[in-house]
Amino acid sequence: MATTTTRTAGALLPRIEGRIQLLRGLKVMIDADLAELYGVPTKALNQAVKRNAGRFPSDFMFQLDAAEKAEVVTNCDHLSKLKFSRSLPFAFTEFGAVALANILASSQAVEMGIYVVRAFVRLRQAASLHEDLAKRLAEIEEKTERLELSHDTFSRNTRNQLRQLFEAVRELTMPPDPPKRPIGFVTPEEKKATKGKARTG
Repeated sequence: MATTTTRTAGALLPRIEGRIQLLRGLKVMIDADLAELYGVPTKALNQAVKRNAGRFPSDFMFQLDAAEKAEVVTNCDHLSKLKFSRSLPFAFTEFGAVALANILASSQAVEMGIYVVRAFVRLRQAASLHEDLAKRLAEIEEKTERLELSHDTFSRNTRNQLRQLFEAVRELTMPPDPPKRPIGFVTPEEKKATKGKARTG
């Protein structure tokens, strides 16, 4: 039984997560998507909300304006039919989705409400993780830039020192220049005299 539930969750959660939109800085689901998940017509869902308006404060649900509706229709192919609807759809936050499941009270709505909440929670955790990662990356980037600055200075100094060292070593390892031969003809006596000076020197 647990395996079946796990498989169902594995199949449903990504699908539900894909239906969660970001509007007015809030993660929400459109009434048509929730109606499909909860197994009721969208009209019936909205009528149930109207009958229980006190359970849906502004942080639970809000009605889209024309621009938001156009944005949703443009971004979500499966909601293209909303383009031809005269009414403006409603958007439900995580709390609104739970309240909806409670007022509809069907077994499907209650079961699907659990998956919807899990999807919201997973997205919230992912967003928190991404924020943490972004913060850490920014810190690493800042540290790297500081290291690069100090490393550049270190590298320049090191390169200059190494260049001087190599030049000194090169000078020590190079053989001395051979003695220059005098220009012109040298007699055997002059050669002997030169050798004698070298020996005594």
